[in-house]
Amino acid sequence: MKKILITGAGSYIGTSFEEYMKQWPEKYQIDTLDMIGDGWMKYDFSGYDTVYHVAGIAHSDNGKISKEKAKLYYEVNTKLTIRTAMKAKKSGVKQFIFMSSAIVYGDSAPIGKMKMITKETPVKPANCYGDSKVRAERGLKKLEDENFKVVILRPPMIYGKGSKGNYPLMSRLAQKMPIFPYVDNCRSMLYIENLMEFVRLMIENEERGTFWPQNAEFSNTSELVKMIAAEHCNRIILVKGCTFLLKVAGMATGLVDKAFGNLAYDQSLSEYKENYRVVNLRRSIMLTEDVAK
Repeated sequence: MKKILITGAGSYIGTSFEEYMKQWPEKYQIDTLDMIGDGWMKYDFSGYDTVYHVAGIAHSDNGKISKEKAKLYYEVNTKLTIRTAMKAKKSGVKQFIFMSSAIVYGDSAPIGKMKMITKETPVKPANCYGDSKVRAERGLKKLEDENFKVVILRPPMIYGKGSKGNYPLMSRLAQKMPIFPYVDNCRSMLYIENLMEFVRLMIENEERGTFWPQNAEFSNTSELVKMIAAEHCNRIILVKGCTFLLKVAGMATGLVDKAFGNLAYDQSLSEYKENYRVVNLRRSIMLTEDVAK
């Protein structure tokens, strides 16, 4: 039996993973640890095979980030991550899995411009949130050796029932709006259950290295909204010819490119020797909207 410690109790990803792993009670023991405050430092990490580190401050700023928020990003996303890994290594933990993000490559490309990330694409964070993830990655790599394996995951937007971020906003719009602009864009996304299976395989196969999991299908924002609307029996009409107006609006706010811009991983980057895409795009929308039959 493999013993796994989730550092980041109560988080969406941590809670989802704990629930997902209940399918194999005879194979995995899952414990969770609250990382708020300094109490976690007294917790005994010895005996665990893997520490799955999901504690972190999520990126929710669309404008200028305050000095206080910037400091918090580095304190939690960088320093706390490295301190946790150091404690894990000292305690004899064999593997450390870190949730990084596609944000390390910067923001989405604006409407009309493609951004397809390959293995050769350099990291280029556009803000301190992305930089805090990059610095954490670098610190973790310095700790890695033959007895301490580090797995760095750089997922795109993660979604699923109960998720936060951009997806719930799209869902609300899809349920209310009769029309929606059509933009030809390309986005990588990752359904929560596909991520959970990928993490399980990382643990089962005792992997190390950097990985880029994503759904088997790319997503188009407009088609995705239409798909969500259909789950709620809302007939939504996609209107073409709005690209110019959206580009103009994008000059005033980064939200436009965040929604309609392009940001995708080359699918070859996300291939793995075992199948982790246990749910396809359409089924994932059904499950997320909770109307699956």
